[in-house]
Amino acid sequence: MTMAPKGYVILTEEIKDPEGMKAYGKAAGAAMGGVKVLAVDAKPQVLEGNWHGHQTVVLEFESVEAAQAWYDSEAYSAARGLRQAAADTNAVILAGF
Repeated sequence: MTMAPKGYVILTEEIKDPEGMKAYGKAAGAAMGGVKVLAVDAKPQVLEGNWHGHQTVVLEFESVEAAQAWYDSEAYSAARGLRQAAADTNAVILAGF
């Protein structure tokens, strides 16, 4: 039986409104069932190139489909709007091995 690869969401956030990000954190917390937070780092060690943002977040999901379903969910959608108002964000979904 082959298992589907895990899914990972990576967000880099250039925070414009710290209070708005606090509100986002509270709202996002309600949508985090089944999500494993692997890292939240305000000072990642950049090895090459330029890194975007004040904060990097790495989330793990059971699959890429689960990551996409979380991102598209009604619960996270409300929180996502708060984040988008408070920070310029780059976000990706990656497939693991």
